[in-house]
Amino acid sequence: MSAAALELREVAYQYPDGRQALRGVDLIVERGERVAVLGPNGAGKTTLVLTLNGILSPQHGAVAVGGLRVEKENLREIRRRVGIVFQDPDDQLFMSTVREDVAFGPSNLGLRGAELDACVATALDIVGMSAAARRSPHHLSFGERRRVALATVLAMQPDVLVLDEPSSNLDPVARRELAEIVAQLDVTVVLVTHDLPYGLQLCDRAVVLDEGRVVADGPIAALLTDEPLMAAHRLELPYGFSVPAAQGQSVASSS
Repeated sequence: MSAAALELREVAYQYPDGRQALRGVDLIVERGERVAVLGPNGAGKTTLVLTLNGILSPQHGAVAVGGLRVEKENLREIRRRVGIVFQDPDDQLFMSTVREDVAFGPSNLGLRGAELDACVATALDIVGMSAAARRSPHHLSFGERRRVALATVLAMQPDVLVLDEPSSNLDPVARRELAEIVAQLDVTVVLVTHDLPYGLQLCDRAVVLDEGRVVADGPIAALLTDEPLMAAHRLELPYGFSVPAAQGQSVASSS
């Protein structure tokens, strides 16, 4: 397989209850790309995310990260390369202090002493949470916990950052602050979201997933202005929101 940041070839996954979540997904994400994964509920988006670092293993097809196959013998390195920030930050925060949570991953990779301290300090600085290092994560606001969850992933220095519904349950200020952080990261980004304006803000490309299949792949502004596509796959921009004309025209003309 290629050395693209992510490559999925004919990936299929069926849950034990018989539900077919993915049906032959082909997808390549190049290094440095920012790709939004869009689709209605039940489209297979979360299942797709869980195959990227081996939490789920496809029954058919293959996944590779930077050319390294997502297989049992490679999982330690795969999970360093692909960092997933889940929708609920409490799924990732379980230590007594913020610093301990952020240090957990790199310490398991063998970092100690000054090197570990520097890694933690850098990750917390990126997300603007340095002052909270000694606090309990459970005493923070939801938006602050989400930023700490992001720091736990960034401390692993991943090649690919996967964000699962990052704007959900955030107030407008926290939503903006998180977008500003993500926008300045030098990393490949896969953004799974129902928040279409957020996807437009942070990504140049989008993939539409429905019933376990990739049904569209292209410049995000062009897809969001394709009314038949949007209607067919239960995607809808918020009332009153429209893709800026200049952005939609420039992106559509390049496709």
